[in-house]
Amino acid sequence: MKKHPVRLYGFFCFLPFCLILISCTRDPGSGRNDYTIETVAESRHLWTGIAVSAGGRMFVNFPRWSPDIPMSVAELTVGGDPAPFPDPAWNSWKSDEDPANRFVCVQSVYVDADEMLWVLDTGFSIYDGGVIPGGAKLVAISLLNGEVKQVIRFDTASAPPGSYLNDVRIDTEREYAYITDSGLGAILAVDLSGPTVRRLLAGDPSVHSEGITLTIEGTSWVQADGSRPDIHADGIGYDAENDLVYYQALTGRTLYRLKGEYLRDETLSEQELADRVERVGETGAADGMAFDRRGRLLLTALEFNGITVLEPQGTATLAVSDSLLQWPDSIAPGPDDSWYVTASRLHRTGETAVPFRLLKISRR
Repeated sequence: MKKHPVRLYGFFCFLPFCLILISCTRDPGSGRNDYTIETVAESRHLWTGIAVSAGGRMFVNFPRWSPDIPMSVAELTVGGDPAPFPDPAWNSWKSDEDPANRFVCVQSVYVDADEMLWVLDTGFSIYDGGVIPGGAKLVAISLLNGEVKQVIRFDTASAPPGSYLNDVRIDTEREYAYITDSGLGAILAVDLSGPTVRRLLAGDPSVHSEGITLTIEGTSWVQADGSRPDIHADGIGYDAENDLVYYQALTGRTLYRLKGEYLRDETLSEQELADRVERVGETGAADGMAFDRRGRLLLTALEFNGITVLEPQGTATLAVSDSLLQWPDSIAPGPDDSWYVTASRLHRTGETAVPFRLLKISRR
């Protein structure tokens, strides 16, 4: 199969039908016994993102990679059941409807320091096989009353054909959003006060796949014809104290970072910006990342069913490894110093008998 960015979405949308696993040997790592893992909620529908408020409210999202998705964004009730958020109308998009005020295909959710829920809608339609006009957007919703406070719409210059806006982090102090594009490879810097959107680093190797084949639970993660998927800048983390944006490709093991001030500086040329990218090091293949309340960067360790912790001084450790963490996707810190992780099982989505889980990881 000829490799083309658009193929990425067909790959994800029809994942159960187009993947095979080739036997391979790899040590998954033993992890530590410093943490306990408990299942908070289960779902028969695939979820990717998790966001947790300071008060402990939990939000998840379901990307519309199949026609049977009942809702896009949900708040989990006390019993773990999903309720559409902010309301059923935003979650009711159909293929023949205007996507302006409907969620089309939400990939991630994030709660910022001001208790605002940010919803990143890729605008990708399984019916059209790409980003539909008016579909890609970033939506801010108040957790106080569920009111939609802001909708930033991405045009084809910001979200071109073949793009897939993947994850978002918010700098509340400077009113900026930073977004990864895993479809084509880029970072979007969004001035929320404008709003204005700048698509950056599209030509830089740091936002692109490293051309590796991931090994998940002892098998190679490949497409049906044996070729590897190339998924670009995916996970992103923002260190507000030091104004640093961290990111890496999903099919890559190298973590990069860049000063937020450089991403906000419109006077820098693309080359000048690329020259300022810092290579942090090889921390392993990761899908999601987030800073915890201790200032540590948490990265989901795809090839080890675990979580890697990068300490402020630069030491990276596989802190947790457990069979429950089948494709740990997104991670969010909880108010009690715990971590919440979605287990998306992207390499095993054909196995419908096994539910998708939201896990809580706590220190013993």
